[in-house]
Amino acid sequence: MATAPKLDAIALLKADHRKVEDLFAKFESATAGDRKKALADQICMELTIHAKIEEDVFYPACEGAVEEALLKEAYVEHDGAKVLIAEIEAGGPRDEFYDAKVKVLSEEIENHVEEEEERVEGMFAQARKAGLDMDDLGERMAAEKEQLMAAYKSGGTPRPELTTMQGTSPA
Repeated sequence: MATAPKLDAIALLKADHRKVEDLFAKFESATAGDRKKALADQICMELTIHAKIEEDVFYPACEGAVEEALLKEAYVEHDGAKVLIAEIEAGGPRDEFYDAKVKVLSEEIENHVEEEEERVEGMFAQARKAGLDMDDLGERMAAEKEQLMAAYKSGGTPRPELTTMQGTSPA
C-alpha cells in the first residue's frame, strides 16, 4: 500500500484550506437538504480538526516567531468559527438561519485563510522566514490529524473548546 507523500506544515494547512473551500462551494450549489447537511457536517469536521492541529502544534511553534497580534487574532477567529460550527452541527437545513450560518462561517474562514497565507506579512510567511522546522511540524500535525479523523468518524465531532472566549459556551 502506497503511503501519502509527506507535506510540510504549510503545505498540509494549505491543502486543508483548499479542501474546505471546495466543500463550501459544493454547499453553495447544493439544493437538497440532506446533501447540504452532509456537506455542512463534513465542513464542520474538517474545520474542527484543522483548528485543533493548528492550536496544538502550529500556533505554539509560531509563538515568538510571528507577530503576536496575528497569532492572537487567529485564536479569536478560531473561537468565532467554533461557535458557528456548534450552531451548524446542532441545526439542519430546515432551520431559518442554517444557510446563513454556513455562509458566514465560509466568509470568516476565507478571511482567516487570507491572513494566514498572505505572501509577505502572513503567518505562514513569517513562520517560514523565522526558520521553523516545517517538516517536523507537518509530520506532527499529520499524525494528530489522522488520530482525530479516526476518533471523530467513530464517535462524532466533539463539542468545541474555546481558547479566548471565557465564559462562552458554544451551543
